[in-house]
Amino acid sequence: MHFDDALLGDAAVLTELGSRIGAARLARDLTQAELAREAGVSKRTLERIEAGQSAQTTSFIRVLRGLGLLDRLELLLPPSRPGPMELLRRSGRTPHRASGRRPVSDAEPWRWGDEE
Repeated sequence: MHFDDALLGDAAVLTELGSRIGAARLARDLTQAELAREAGVSKRTLERIEAGQSAQTTSFIRVLRGLGLLDRLELLLPPSRPGPMELLRRSGRTPHRASGRRPVSDAEPWRWGDEE
């Protein structure tokens, strides 16, 4: 299963994540009780995650940490990097909030193509 399918529902994603966490636990030869203890979550919480049920994000992060997979979140959400022009505009400053302004284009407004 790939997560890039736009039609994949939330329940299917949770089920797949739970399945992968369970497989990672078994690959490390850990019982649910051992991983739960290592992660600092209850065994029931780990059971729920592996079953594809909803859980708190902090519990998910703790389980990933317990499996030694927390660094993989870097692949999921890499830090955003500004482009070269944005770096020049900022002059080394990092924005702390969105300006709310969008660039205005000099081009003609977009049309559907069926206007006369």
